[in-house]
Parts: sequence; C-alpha cells; structure tokens
Amino acid sequence: MVNNNFKGLLFMILAALFFALNDTIVKFAVKEIEDNSSLFTIVFIRGIFTSSLILISIVIFRKLNFKKLFCDKRSYLRGLCEVGTAFCFLTSMMIMPLADVYILLNTAPLLITAAGAVLLRENVGIKRWSAVIVGFIGVIIVINPINLKFGFIFILPISAAIFLTIKDVITKGYKDSSNSLEIIFITSFLVTISFGIVSLFFPIDLSLNTSVYILSSSLFLAIAYLFSVLTIIYAPLSVTSPARYSVVIFGIILGYIFFYEIPSINMIIGAIIISLSGLFIIKREKELGKID
Repeated sequence: MVNNNFKGLLFMILAALFFALNDTIVKFAVKEIEDNSSLFTIVFIRGIFTSSLILISIVIFRKLNFKKLFCDKRSYLRGLCEVGTAFCFLTSMMIMPLADVYILLNTAPLLITAAGAVLLRENVGIKRWSAVIVGFIGVIIVINPINLKFGFIFILPISAAIFLTIKDVITKGYKDSSNSLEIIFITSFLVTISFGIVSLFFPIDLSLNTSVYILSSSLFLAIAYLFSVLTIIYAPLSVTSPARYSVVIFGIILGYIFFYEIPSINMIIGAIIISLSGLFIIKREKELGKID
C-alpha cells in the first residue's frame, strides 16, 4: 500500500508538471504569433493530435467499444464542463501569470465543499466552513481588489474553478463504471470541436516553429492525461489530492523562465492560504470518510 501510495503521489506530481508544460508551450506559441485569438486554432490542432493519441491508447489497452465511448451521457456532461473550464482557463492564461491562474483554479475544493452544502444539502461542519471562508480570504488577497492589476480578468480562472465544481456536483453520487481513458477522450474531443468552431472566425497562418510547439504540447498533454489515469489506479484521492497544488510551483518556475513572470507578495501569501485551506478540507473529508 505504501509503495502504491508513493507511486500515486509521484504520478500526480508528474501529471501536474506535464499539464504545466503543455500550458506553457501553448502560451509561448500564442505570444510568438502576437495574436491572442490564435489560441483557438492552436488548441484546436493540439486537440486533434491529443485526441488521436488517447484513442490509440484506448485501442491498445482495451477493446474499443464505440457504443460505450460515445453514448455515456455522464462523459458528455463532464466534457461540456471541461469545455467551459478550458475557455475560461486558457483565455485567462494569456493575460495573467501562470501561477496566479493555477492558484485561483485550485479554489475548486473550496467551491465543491460550499456547493455540496448549499446544493446537495450535505452536512458541512464548522471546521470545513471555516476553511472555506479562510480560503476565500486568500482569493481576495490574490486578487488584491485595491489594485486590480489585470482588471476583472481574475473572474475567468474563478469561473474555470466553478465549471470544475459543477462537473463534480453533476456526477456526484453516480458510480462511474466507465474507463478513465474513455472519459478523457470524450473530454478532449469536445474541447477540440468547440475550439475548432471558434477558430473558424480567427484564421491564422501557422509557421514551422508554431507547428512544432503544437506537436510538443499535444504530446505533453497526452502524457499528463496518462499520468492522471495512473494516479487514480495506484492511490486513493485522499492521498494524491494534496500533490495537485504542485502545479502552482511549476507555474511559478515556468512562468519565470519563459515569460519573466515574478510572483507578487499578494500571490504568494494568498497561494499559501488557499493551499492550506484546500489541504485541510481534503484531510477533514478523509477523516469523515467522504473520500477514499
């Protein structure tokens, strides 16, 4: 068990690293083109390659079942929420530092707890409510309403976190019998189609360098998805969830290396508060038996 838990943590950290690498390359490609609307075409083409790699993985690792693959309504609900997440997250990433976007996206555990109490009438005690309130104070510190450096763009990563919360609320209570790769494929497929439709209104000419960036990001994203599946296989959520916050560290490092983004004091303090609040909620829900 200890060995499997270690593997699960390692795979979660690797998934966070490759997700961050993918995001960094996409942002770098868009900045090189100097047109933020090129994001839609880049994500669309990336999605074609990534979806193809995932589909090949499904064929290799299990018998392909088209009926199950395309007829599971829960997968589509998750996928549509992921489309909303992708639009909000990637758009904000073009304007805000990577680390800021990641930490605001990681308010999802706080929102999930609050939504569970309000929408699903779950019993949330004073300890978890206190963690939620403290976490939202951390959000205010990150946003710094006295000096809105990026205007109201902060609404986008928070909206992305809300979409993730909706996804969790929609699917909560259902025992998921679908293969993780199939769920990931539907998610990738829907995001690809959505960005492809929007890209029709923002045509661009791709250079050889941009094409290489897209291929690289596709590979990194497919690897990140693979590690996220392995994480689920080897260890319970209560063990691996804290490692999700490592993406903030990767965001700080990659943001500085590629875009000279230096985290503000507000971001660092807020990130610590939000992370500790999220970790406390995860710990508390494990103690209550709400997560394995």
